[in-house]
Amino acid sequence: MSDVRVTIQRDSEREERVVTTGTTAADLFQGERSIVAARVAGELKDLAYEVADGETVEPVEITSEDGLNILRHSTAHVMAQAVQELFPEAKLGIGPPIKDGFYYDFDVEKPFHPDDLKRIEKKMQEIQKRGQKFARRVTTDEDARVELADEPYKLELIGLKGNAAEAAEGADAEVGGGELTIYDNLDAKTGDLCWKDLCRGPHLPTTRNIPAFKLMRSAAAYWRGSEKNKQLQRIYGTAWPTKDELKAYLEFLAEAEKRDHRKLGAELDLFSFPDELGPGLAVFHPKGGVIRKVMEDYSRKRHEDAGYEFVNTPHISKEQLFETSGHLPHYAEGMFPPIEFDGQNYRLKAMNCPMHNLIFKSRGRSYRELPLRAFEFGTVYRYEKSGVVHGLTRSRGFTQDDAHIYCTKEQMPEELDTLLTFVLDLLRDYGLTEFELELSTRDPESDKFIGSDEDWEEATEALRQAAEKQGLPLVPDPGGAAYYGPKISVQAKDAIGRSWQMSTLQVDFNQPKRFGLEYTAADGSKQQPVMLHRALFGSIERFFGVLLEHYAGAFPVWLAPVQATGIPIGDAHVPYLEDFAAEAKKQGLRIEVDSSSDRMQKKIRNAQKSKVPYMIIAGDEDVEKGAVSFRYRDGSQENGIPKDEAIAKILKAVEERAQV
Repeated sequence: MSDVRVTIQRDSEREERVVTTGTTAADLFQGERSIVAARVAGELKDLAYEVADGETVEPVEITSEDGLNILRHSTAHVMAQAVQELFPEAKLGIGPPIKDGFYYDFDVEKPFHPDDLKRIEKKMQEIQKRGQKFARRVTTDEDARVELADEPYKLELIGLKGNAAEAAEGADAEVGGGELTIYDNLDAKTGDLCWKDLCRGPHLPTTRNIPAFKLMRSAAAYWRGSEKNKQLQRIYGTAWPTKDELKAYLEFLAEAEKRDHRKLGAELDLFSFPDELGPGLAVFHPKGGVIRKVMEDYSRKRHEDAGYEFVNTPHISKEQLFETSGHLPHYAEGMFPPIEFDGQNYRLKAMNCPMHNLIFKSRGRSYRELPLRAFEFGTVYRYEKSGVVHGLTRSRGFTQDDAHIYCTKEQMPEELDTLLTFVLDLLRDYGLTEFELELSTRDPESDKFIGSDEDWEEATEALRQAAEKQGLPLVPDPGGAAYYGPKISVQAKDAIGRSWQMSTLQVDFNQPKRFGLEYTAADGSKQQPVMLHRALFGSIERFFGVLLEHYAGAFPVWLAPVQATGIPIGDAHVPYLEDFAAEAKKQGLRIEVDSSSDRMQKKIRNAQKSKVPYMIIAGDEDVEKGAVSFRYRDGSQENGIPKDEAIAKILKAVEERAQV
């Protein structure tokens, strides 16, 4: 047998090795159980791949992003095999890996029941223990059509090899490569075929290499994501490199469920989603309205201090406005359909920027007015599909804290630097402290983006420099820019480590051009301003939902709808606490007195369930001393605080935006 020279690349370390023809990637990494695949010339390969002379081979660890995807996609295959063993009539849709797990779509006669998922999971455990081998096999379109004649959804995918990304979300896990492949699940002892699926791979060597998994839930999903297609049944699952990691993930999900803003919103009487309004449209109740008002008032004050000017725009306009801005050609699917009257089409406002451009354009502008910072709490309406609407964090009607800054090119670098600092400082004021920045750039191969290469390069570099000054991690997002310009997105981590996209900051040379915006420069010439788009919260509703989950409903004192509840030990102490509350309210505090007929311990439990920061308790001894007792959320207590000191204590917590 002839010699084959390969290079093994591990991070920055390179090892030259001479092996015999027929050596596989598995042979190169023998005994290293954490390695589940290899990367050769940038492509992921199964460990069964035979290395060729001159190739550089990188090991893929199961804990890496690619390794986790391989683990989860392999588990999806095991789930699909289990489903078809239990439900032979089930037809296969698509089964890709996703963040923290996987799913697979099935066409079945009736929806899956939770008991069905238990049976499927048990069958998966049996398949996992059998140690079936995942074997890759190249096929032709014609042979695949014959072989998969009973799988109508697979047949639909076969002809889409070159357009997998457009075929359906997750379709590129099955087709899209240069050749069509099927993966066979083979019996470990006999080599007999147990099951097969159209798939690009790679996969784990055997089902025994799947360490830990669990099925989570089932849901309806339209084939290829289109409501025009048949509704299939989707089963979601998760898989992890160890049982401990699976356990930790399930504990994390349990904590996240406790923090679900939709659940807390109902429990704390903050907001609701009436069926009469339709999906994705919330109403805020009085307590939710208090929090929202405090958020907005504080944001207004900070913007006023930073030199912003407040504007207001209508909720509807002629359709032509969004043609001019470029949104209609590029964003029509995210807008509600036109409304026809007076012989013209009108549209509900989906973004504020075109109307802010009209304000800038309403009269002549001088360079002395720049930068002009226009700010609005502008309500917009976007058509989100029913399947993706999710409480306050993905809704159809929401209010953006939207600003558009018009400046000269010379002012742009400093303005971006100031803007980003302003955004991060304000987010910190609301209690978020851990950030990373994402720089979204255009895809030069796509025709989605408008404007010249020079403008894009200048805008992107200005954003990069502003981001780097913050000293935060900067993550690239190739192709993720808006059609008119690059952007920075602020990703903030919440109390349990989840990352949320918050503020966005975009540089736009194109809309000023499309609207013919101009200002008179110092030399008397007419110049085009640079337009900076900036949404700080993203939307007030979404930010509200994120904060609600971040704090698990226990807002810091300044944001809490009720900052303190007076709890009398007996009915005789009610007037004393009402006097205390009246004095506190004069100083701007939000205090209630529970004068109900409930027993004292029930009143304390009610206040705890409402997550009130302070319980103010008063009895005979407190009245005699002109004092009150504090009971905190954690159950600790502080007695005999003079009334004036007690009010000052709460005021100090509000001023410092402290959590108690």
